[in-house]
Amino acid sequence: MNESESSSSSSNRPVAPWRIGVDVGGTFTDLVLADSSGQAWVAKVPSVPSDPSEGVLAAVQRISVDLGLPKSEILTNCALFVHGSTIATNTMLEGKGAKVGLIATEGFRDTIEIRRGLRSDQWNHREPYAPVLVPRHLRRAIPGRINADGSQHRPLDTSSIDEILTDFNDQEVDVIAVALMNSFIDDRHEQQLADVIRQKWPKEWVTCSAEVSPLMGEYERTSTAVVNAALSPRIVQYLRSLDAELATEGLPRPILLVQSNGGAASVDQLASKPVNLLLSGPAAAVGALNLYRRSVDQAGVAENDKGNLISMEIGGTSCDVLLMSNGEIATRDDVDIAGYHVSTPAIDIHTIGAGGGTIAGVDDAGLLFVGPEGAGADPGPACYGSGGTLPTVTDAHLVLGRLRPGKSAGGTLDLDLDAAREAIDVHVAQKLGMSIEEAAAGIIELVEQHLLSAVEHISIERGHSPRRFTLVAAGGAGPMHGASVAAGLGCTRVHVPRDAGALCAIGMLHADVRQDFTRFLLGPLDELPVNTLVEGFDSLTKRALAVMADEGFGEDEVALNYELELHHPGQLWSIRVPVNGHEFDPHVVRSAFEAEYRRLYGHAQEDGTIMLSSLRLVARGSTGEVEMAAGDRSQGTPEPIDRRSVWFPGTGWTQTAIYDGSLLHPGDSLDGPVLIEETTTTVVARPGDRLWVDDSGDFFVEVAQTEDSLVHHSGE
Repeated sequence: MNESESSSSSSNRPVAPWRIGVDVGGTFTDLVLADSSGQAWVAKVPSVPSDPSEGVLAAVQRISVDLGLPKSEILTNCALFVHGSTIATNTMLEGKGAKVGLIATEGFRDTIEIRRGLRSDQWNHREPYAPVLVPRHLRRAIPGRINADGSQHRPLDTSSIDEILTDFNDQEVDVIAVALMNSFIDDRHEQQLADVIRQKWPKEWVTCSAEVSPLMGEYERTSTAVVNAALSPRIVQYLRSLDAELATEGLPRPILLVQSNGGAASVDQLASKPVNLLLSGPAAAVGALNLYRRSVDQAGVAENDKGNLISMEIGGTSCDVLLMSNGEIATRDDVDIAGYHVSTPAIDIHTIGAGGGTIAGVDDAGLLFVGPEGAGADPGPACYGSGGTLPTVTDAHLVLGRLRPGKSAGGTLDLDLDAAREAIDVHVAQKLGMSIEEAAAGIIELVEQHLLSAVEHISIERGHSPRRFTLVAAGGAGPMHGASVAAGLGCTRVHVPRDAGALCAIGMLHADVRQDFTRFLLGPLDELPVNTLVEGFDSLTKRALAVMADEGFGEDEVALNYELELHHPGQLWSIRVPVNGHEFDPHVVRSAFEAEYRRLYGHAQEDGTIMLSSLRLVARGSTGEVEMAAGDRSQGTPEPIDRRSVWFPGTGWTQTAIYDGSLLHPGDSLDGPVLIEETTTTVVARPGDRLWVDDSGDFFVEVAQTEDSLVHHSGE
């Protein structure tokens, strides 16, 4: 089988029409093609950071070669092309955004630099904030003011705009951000100012804060507008160029982009809001969880636990954790990217620096550490033989027998065991006075503690018991840690996708088109007239249907979900409660709010005052269901391709059977310890675990609970 081809797919010619999902990462660009019969093929090529579109086109070329079809035919028969990328995030991390000029309300020029005074680590007062994106000489203010109730306190005065624009031109400003006071209530001043600028400004890029973030919070809205402005020229030009290039090559319809909220949107919709792409890559996991929940729900989970999944995607440098509860993914409005605050709808995802390439060592106090720094793709782990000399998690896996020396299962790497042992010996074992194997075991146990804490952060700290969830272990490194982390959490089952290393690209094939809409409305829940709420939602509904019509969806094809954002007086954080958009019973809303409040915080203020802060509407349009084809049933007991001694926590070195994943079929069941070598990952099942293959060809691991995990969760 071709090394870029999914081990779960057929080698037959794909059946048109098909879908393509492309995930552009910092190291690799993954492409998944799923045809009408439910077969899937995977291609992985190096990314090109200087021009990500080259990686996309190279991936299309690779899949065309693998399938023996012309590239034009691959694109012509593509019914849906969905793209996700880290280009927006990397633009911010690398400081490569456009030069921004900011125009604010008179007296509020320095809002973006004053910030909120909040720190991610309240005990660290020495670490400086990220550099202000707009230096003071590029921040200008003009007279005019909208009051907090939406009335006009002072008319907008644009008499100085010519002088401001001349100065911006002299300073070689690329894009202008407009952020005026209280524009989230009434944005007429922002629109008036933007119209004047567009008439006089020779460049096309102007961002208004109320258009990208119609939320209360002067600093947050200004910061979001500035980040959006900084991203606009590079991101939008890239997307338009890629869209045009693919159309020239034969793609019959525009591409869709995965947004931070987990849904997809067209280039035209995102041209004014590229800030919505900051979590474009990892957010595609939402579509993957929507796919995998079908298999998980059919695998014998309790009725009350259906739709409960936690994904743990571990790549080379980071781990992304996402929680789905009752089939829904939580979203939030506050995202921190490279130290800059962004208020835009985004999935509630938690990321830590823990991956296969995470570097281990011993600090000045003589303590072992793992991460957060990583070896990256260049030079990579010591065992890659590309110049790396520092020990990583991958080196530890190799020393402990979890990875085979020499050619990897996918054939893309040649792992050097001696180099891995030397790196761990020099930088860890000798400094701690232990054997190389003991040091490697320490590295694995410590990184798995980090992973355990990351999952607890998004589950237990959100009021969810992990015992009620299935852990989805994905990414190239996720399946190697899934069973151990699940045992520590009290989870009884791990789901491992056959193509775990292409989780996000797979998720893109199952992403719905989604748009989020918000309207500020402040007041006590019990005192607001029902008509006010209905009229507010009616206004949002009209906007939503108009936008979705531009995306190609008729009114009867759009699903609308309504929510109220509620909080007690004086509280900073709100709770979202789903409601009927046309009928409101304050008692039902109160009951739902108090139930969610009790789940999150362990208590509720019964009969307390509840404040409404905003109306929310989520509009979704389905791109169609994709059913993955069932694999051929097993014809007998599979035979291992090798046996070797492998280290496991608690049992130490154990003789372990090694299986070729491509030779396992639905119905196969294996008792641990076993290792399954797949093209994009290695699956680890510990002693006492049981691994089996479901009808779609994916893996499940029934997790043996350790004494420590049972004690740890006995009080839940």
